[in-house]
Amino acid sequence: MSTDEVERDFRDNVNMTAKELSDWLATDESKGVGQHDGGESVGHRSGRRIVDLLRTKSADLTDDDHAHMRKVVGYIHRHLAQRPSGDVRETSWRYSLMNWGHDPVK
Repeated sequence: MSTDEVERDFRDNVNMTAKELSDWLATDESKGVGQHDGGESVGHRSGRRIVDLLRTKSADLTDDDHAHMRKVVGYIHRHLAQRPSGDVRETSWRYSLMNWGHDPVK
């Protein structure tokens, strides 16, 4: 997969702006979900990196950045496949996805 394809896939799946994601990451709901390894959750840490990626010009993205973009897209796809039934607006499922830059009710 070319870097252009990785970036396009990332933009197609991350549907929150840098500001929306940054504001979300400051909430208690955001900090309360995900796999915690004694501190910040994996998704919350990824969300902070996604904010940086969204603010980075394409020409300045590194191989490591592209690898993280692929990881983000993979997570979003896997998590969307596990959508619970019913109203998902106030669920940890949605909140976890939002930490990764995707709001499924948007």
